[in-house]
Amino acid sequence: MPLVLPLALLLGLACLLLLASPYPYLAPLALPALAGLALLYRKPVWGLLVLVALVPFEGLFAAAGGGGVTANKLLGLALIAIAGLQLLLRQLPAQRLRSNLWPVLLAFLACYLLSLAFSSDLGLSLQHLRQFAVGLVLFALSVLLGHDLDLPALARAVVLSVASTCVVALASASHQPDGRAIGLLSDPNYFALLISVAFPLALLLTLRAPRWPQRLLWLAQLVLLLAALGRTGSRSGLLVVVLTAAIAAWHYRDGVKHLLTRHLGWLILALAIVLPLSPALLPESFIQRLEVLTSLKSGVKSHADNSLARRSAYLVVGGEIIAEHPLLGSGPGTFPLHFARTGYAIAFANQPIPTQLFREAHNTYLSMFSEIGLPGGLLFAGLLLLGLRNCQVARRHWLSRGDPERAALATHFGLSCLALACFLFFLSVPSHKYLWVMLGITSVLRLQADDDAAGARP
Repeated sequence: MPLVLPLALLLGLACLLLLASPYPYLAPLALPALAGLALLYRKPVWGLLVLVALVPFEGLFAAAGGGGVTANKLLGLALIAIAGLQLLLRQLPAQRLRSNLWPVLLAFLACYLLSLAFSSDLGLSLQHLRQFAVGLVLFALSVLLGHDLDLPALARAVVLSVASTCVVALASASHQPDGRAIGLLSDPNYFALLISVAFPLALLLTLRAPRWPQRLLWLAQLVLLLAALGRTGSRSGLLVVVLTAAIAAWHYRDGVKHLLTRHLGWLILALAIVLPLSPALLPESFIQRLEVLTSLKSGVKSHADNSLARRSAYLVVGGEIIAEHPLLGSGPGTFPLHFARTGYAIAFANQPIPTQLFREAHNTYLSMFSEIGLPGGLLFAGLLLLGLRNCQVARRHWLSRGDPERAALATHFGLSCLALACFLFFLSVPSHKYLWVMLGITSVLRLQADDDAAGARP
């Protein structure tokens, strides 16, 4: 630990400076900070686990920090500094940064920077770049530290953190103006995204639990996630969870057939109880939003569902931007500016205030194609497809090697990545932390499978 003494001296100096500053009450935190930095230096992968676990609580940190320095930001900066130092000191081999996603990602970044250079609003684009850089750093950290990462521990961190905010969401949903659960975030759809990512991992922990007490514990978390999803009133979240559940059922089709054969009567009884009660358990607004979908055959009507009508307007505006700027787009983060200049902005403004005119595309792919251009949008989509392909290849390899445990890890982390890829059709979140961490994990899974296959060859 060659850096312990310098760090101790620096933090001691910081303690003295804090005592002399207007914030002397922060001085006692110097010693815990030193201990935390020493622990983080020895186990940087733990810092990555904590960062992932803090994602559902970001709304709470933002409210407490007022947009300034928060605990997750400090932890992220410390982790970046420590990982950089260990790379320079060769305590972490540079070979760990290997990933088959880098060529596609670097080509996408080239398109991104070209679009930034010719942006229609440089200020908005630079703000978008600042947010996007957080995701890129998390991807690099996930690739670098992923070889030391215990994937079941990562799954537990994601499930427990999201499930804990589900408790808050269920308790406070009735106090929301529209009765929709938001957790510790500001939008029910963003909260549904977290639940959709955690659902396949909770299913993994439930199915792979070694004993019945642990299985019941994770089953309770799974039920909690589904209950909170119903309270969000998110149709996109329901669609994504149903899709991932169907793919998981196909993966475990032999077990499902055995379950149906042995417990068909109990399953019929459970369905007979749950189906009549489900309308009473779900919020009335969610039932109404689902009923609106049955009227889509005759087209989208704004008086029937304002949300669907807005999304149709986003597609129209995005198509116009793509037609005007097909190669480089209008610039990163500039879709809200172009939307605000159309009549749709006034028509769909909830309140007559300027901020209501600037709306995201609520579709990450539409944002990429319209803001970065067609080449950049295709590369972004290719990045996600390659990540999913990594999980598929890793799953097939571990199944052929007779290792169902690692095959299940590849399957369920692939399902979480698929849930993110599907949810990007409904939200504009290109810098979401889960997205870039999951892409890094898919890369690590592929490398582990390839290295194992290379080692098995004569």
